[in-house]
Amino acid sequence: MDLSIIIVNYKSSRLILDCISTIVAETTAISYEVIVVDNASGDNSEQQITDAFPFVKFLQMGYNAGFSRANNAGLRVAKGDHLLLLNPDTLILDHALDKCVQRFSKSGLVACGVQQLNADRSLQISGNYFMKGGLNHLLPLPYWGKVIRWVGYQLKTKVPNVQEASTEHLVDWISGAFLMVKRSSLEKAGYMDEDFFLYAEEVEWCSRLRQLGPLAILGDINIIHLQGETTGDAFDSDEKGYYGLYDRKGLQLMLSNHVRVRKQFGVMWYFILLLNYTFAIPLFFIGSIFENLFKARNPFRYMPQVWGLTKNVFRLWTLTPTIVSNKPHFYKVL
Repeated sequence: MDLSIIIVNYKSSRLILDCISTIVAETTAISYEVIVVDNASGDNSEQQITDAFPFVKFLQMGYNAGFSRANNAGLRVAKGDHLLLLNPDTLILDHALDKCVQRFSKSGLVACGVQQLNADRSLQISGNYFMKGGLNHLLPLPYWGKVIRWVGYQLKTKVPNVQEASTEHLVDWISGAFLMVKRSSLEKAGYMDEDFFLYAEEVEWCSRLRQLGPLAILGDINIIHLQGETTGDAFDSDEKGYYGLYDRKGLQLMLSNHVRVRKQFGVMWYFILLLNYTFAIPLFFIGSIFENLFKARNPFRYMPQVWGLTKNVFRLWTLTPTIVSNKPHFYKVL
């Protein structure tokens, strides 16, 4: 079999039905299987999906296992020579899977992605570069992140992501919304790290895959990614991207990023990141008051966000002994 497609489901059957419909319509030149791994959705997802597409292999985790563990379950039963992690909120365009497998199989690449598009067909970040110590995770911080971004521009620091990929654009890591690997690569690099619940797991995995050879975005192959639809629903969050730091989704994002930095770069860089997040709290508090006074608004307008960031950073500090020890631990904050 040419390709195994693994889709993780958590109460997203409507999106998966649309996704598989496009797979079937746009994939005609290769053999493939679709494996849906359910994280205890507690609804009728299995019946809806298998009634519509009887060929789908449906696995039930029995609990909300997150992204790494659920994908690993799919990878362990997959039969394909190529393995694709695909988000539920994706739509296949213009024979993208046919083209990707045919080109990838003949290449020396270890893993590949494609150029992802927003629903309006505008470009979406699909590939990224590692920044030492994960310092790019400081950019979403209120006020302090803008200062760091300005310093980076002045120093002509390399931009950490690829907004528009060329035909074959080499990168350090690939978005987990569409991440294809060869079976031989999986056997050498190992499975995804099951300490992660959600976010940053594909970054850590790519850091191991990258040791085997090059990773690339195939920029002339496109899919649509409705970014953040599934995680926004799962966390009851209004944030559709990956910049919110103030709610439960923000806590999971911050936690996973810090865990990844500890695993990939070590304890020193972990504390550099955490201390910057801690410093950002009083800066956010004071800066928001002055900004709102200057704009003739309620000076305490952003206090809910200040409090949300404070709680999330405090939670990181309480988990720090476990993170630093680097012993197996399931970092789930739901």
